[in-house]
Amino acid sequence: MNTLYIVMPSASQEFKSFIHSLTDDLNTIFIEEESNLPDLKNKKILFALELDDCGFNNTLFSIISKLYKRGKDSLNNSSAILIVQSPNELYTKSLSQNIIFLLNQIGCSFIGHPLVEATKDLNNFMTWKKRLNLELDNIYFQRSKKLIKNFMKKHYERIENPNILALHASSYETSNTLMLWNMVKENLTNCTINEFHVENGTITDCKGCSYIACKHYSENDSCFYGGTITKELLPSIKKADCIIWICPNYNDAISAKLMAVINRLTVLYRKMKFYDKSIFSIIVSGNSGSDSVVKQLIGALNINKGFHIPPNFSLMATANDPKSILNVGDIDSKAKEFADHIMDNIKK
Repeated sequence: MNTLYIVMPSASQEFKSFIHSLTDDLNTIFIEEESNLPDLKNKKILFALELDDCGFNNTLFSIISKLYKRGKDSLNNSSAILIVQSPNELYTKSLSQNIIFLLNQIGCSFIGHPLVEATKDLNNFMTWKKRLNLELDNIYFQRSKKLIKNFMKKHYERIENPNILALHASSYETSNTLMLWNMVKENLTNCTINEFHVENGTITDCKGCSYIACKHYSENDSCFYGGTITKELLPSIKKADCIIWICPNYNDAISAKLMAVINRLTVLYRKMKFYDKSIFSIIVSGNSGSDSVVKQLIGALNINKGFHIPPNFSLMATANDPKSILNVGDIDSKAKEFADHIMDNIKK
């Protein structure tokens, strides 16, 4: 994987020059349209994307559609990063979440923090400017260069006998999602599994402390609120090689208690990086919308917090009435396949 494949559809000359300047020291192959789309299995890929005023890049979706027609393994053993530029202050995150979701479904993995985004006038780099005291265009270049450098040297190895943490906030009596997790868990071997039930009263959402205050608490292995999360959950996350997020679809969103866990991760994030921790998810929707929940996990945990996403990291199903997950076709075999997939892809 010494060659970087650069998918750069419908790009302006200015953006092309920018990407070329970032990669002029690498062996590169540029892909600008679906007609010259090579085999992209076992590749390292940069998606360099310029969006229009509506947040679209139609040629990109033509390329992805062609990949889907090649089969669900068309990006098998490949990994990718993204540089996304928008003419306004919108769409860079939502487009990136969607692209990561689509590519992950056909075998692509993503390192933690796989995205550099550039909004209108590079205003999204203003917080970096406070720290680095550089011009915004220089920050954009340096952040992009660092992403590519880290991506090209990153190599994951499978972890033997991993430590797995499963997080949920549901009831075993009624939750189809927990029933599906149990089917998966029964097929997990040669690992240590810990479960954490985020119950009512055990978590309060992030207070939004200042950076300095949060950093102070982090250095003392604590948090403004303290309690069970600080004493039990955060140490479990720190120890885990893999975290499985068990997420029923609540109004096309992650449940409030699990979202609070994600928000409270910031105090641990101040102290350590999550690049060598893999995440998986099990999502059951009553009617539809599992992809909406997956994209939230991608945005919060992969793009923002830096967890590694293995290929096909989410098992999704539709089941409404209690225990109706048991009636989903081939659900036992799907659970076993997902368990085997987890064990094959817990890496660092």
